[in-house]
Amino acid sequence: EHLFNLKFAAKELNRNSKKCDKEEKAEKAKIKKAIQKGNMEVARIHAENAIRQKNQAINFLRMSARVDAVAARVQTAVTMGKVTKSMAGVVKSMDATLKSMNLEKISALMDKFEHQFETLDVQTQQMEDTMSNTTTLTTPQNQVDMLLQEMADEAGLDLNMELPQGQTGSVGTSVASAEQDELSQRLARLRDQV
Repeated sequence: EHLFNLKFAAKELNRNSKKCDKEEKAEKAKIKKAIQKGNMEVARIHAENAIRQKNQAINFLRMSARVDAVAARVQTAVTMGKVTKSMAGVVKSMDATLKSMNLEKISALMDKFEHQFETLDVQTQQMEDTMSNTTTLTTPQNQVDMLLQEMADEAGLDLNMELPQGQTGSVGTSVASAEQDELSQRLARLRDQV
């Protein structure tokens, strides 16, 4: 029952993410119309709404993935419980086999499994902390300006607004690339610790 509820929640979050994607596209269409009419204030409001919808879609998708991961872990635990019961039944009926089993190896294997599970919990917590620290609910002004320019370009119109100097896509890309490299290095260090 809990497993079903978790899977249902993950699907619901995924649906909400798609809904936000649709609303973002609708806001972008409204931006184009406002720019064509020359109403920059309304275009800016729609741009802020589009950015906010995009961020919400990402957050819903992220939460869906996290809930889905929990559901998978619950499913694994349920399956492991069933397998353990089956194994217990087999062991009881096969005393001779039990005597020949190396209990030290079984114990060592279970210890290793528990250690890996704990490591997974630590890594999951670190990933969640990182995601929550980087997630913002504000709409950065440079994203709004870039979206306005993009919508004006798609509409084939000249947008008479001054963007801050030095704002290019390559700078944003290099910053994102540097952040990605740092995250990759941290993940490699975590793997080495295991």
